Amino acid sequence: MSVNVSLPDPRLEGRTLKRIVYDAPEIARRVRELGAEITAAYPDGDLLVLGLLKGSFIFLSDLVREINRPLHVDFLVASSYGEGTVSSGNVRLVYDPETKLEGKHILLVEDIVDTGRTLNRLMDLLSARNPRSLEICALLHKHIADELKHDTKFIGYDAPHEFLVGYGLDHAESFRHIPYIASLL
Repeated sequence: MSVNVSLPDPRLEGRTLKRIVYDAPEIARRVRELGAEITAAYPDGDLLVLGLLKGSFIFLSDLVREINRPLHVDFLVASSYGEGTVSSGNVRLVYDPETKLEGKHILLVEDIVDTGRTLNRLMDLLSARNPRSLEICALLHKHIADELKHDTKFIGYDAPHEFLVGYGLDHAESFRHIPYIASLL
C-alpha cells in the first residue's frame, strides 16, 4: 500500500510525510495473521514474548492480543549508542528481563530489522540462558543486514529502504503514536 499524504495530521508536528506505506487497517490485518502463525508455531510449552523497547511496544501490545494461547510478556531495553549518535556495536542491556528464560520458548519482538547488530548480540545473550527455543518476530525487515546471524522467523512486511515512522517507529522520539507507518520526508 502506498498512499500520498495530502491532509494535515496534527500528530505530525507540522512535518510532511512522503507517503503512507502501511495504513492502520492493513497493519491490523497483518498483525492478526502473525498472531495466527505464532499460535500455530507454539502448540505447547511456556511462551515468553520479549519486546525490545521502545520501538516494539505498540506492535507487541497488538500482537500478543492476537496470539491464541497462554503466554507471558516481558521487555528488554538495549543500548548500543552510549553518548553518541552512531552505534558503537557494543550492545548492553539497560533493562534485563526478570523472568527466568531457561526451558521456555522465547519470541523476541522487534519493530524493524536493519543492520542486525543489536539483534545478534541480544540473541547471543538470550541463547546463553538455555531457552527451549529462541526466535525473532519483526514487524518490518529491510533485508540489508549483512551481519545478521539469526533468521527472522516471523516478518510482518519487507520494508522499503526509506526512513519510516509511526506505529512505534520514531524520529528523535517523535511519531511513535501515529497509527500507520509512513515514509518521512
